[in-house]
Amino acid sequence: MCDYSLHTVSSRDAKIDDVLVSCRFPGTETRGFSTKDDPLTAVCLRPGTELAFEGDVRIKGFFFRRKVGAHLARFRQVDINKPMEHHDALEFSNGRIVKLTDLATGQRARVLQMPADPATRRTATPVTIELRATQL
Repeated sequence: MCDYSLHTVSSRDAKIDDVLVSCRFPGTETRGFSTKDDPLTAVCLRPGTELAFEGDVRIKGFFFRRKVGAHLARFRQVDINKPMEHHDALEFSNGRIVKLTDLATGQRARVLQMPADPATRRTATPVTIELRATQL
């Protein structure tokens, strides 16, 4: 959910309409999301959260930044079976998957939609319908 903020960075959950900024957290080599107003607090996303970036997303490279070729992404976790690696990633509308630690800093994205919380889903209640024969 927010594996870049487990020990040294304070965190909070994302909300719909949050405007997030990709950043590198002070004192770490880890990248993730914060808000412009609170750059020291990591904003945690749940798998399935949908984001819209202001521009074509860029990822860091050795000599220059590369473009992803998309603006829309869904947060997900990858490499769960590898405990010593970062798991937070974005799956873009073009199918490309990018780990948050590879995002170039300073990019802005808006939280469009959060995944449904299984605890708050409505459950269907059985409805009994009584049918009566009518006279013709």
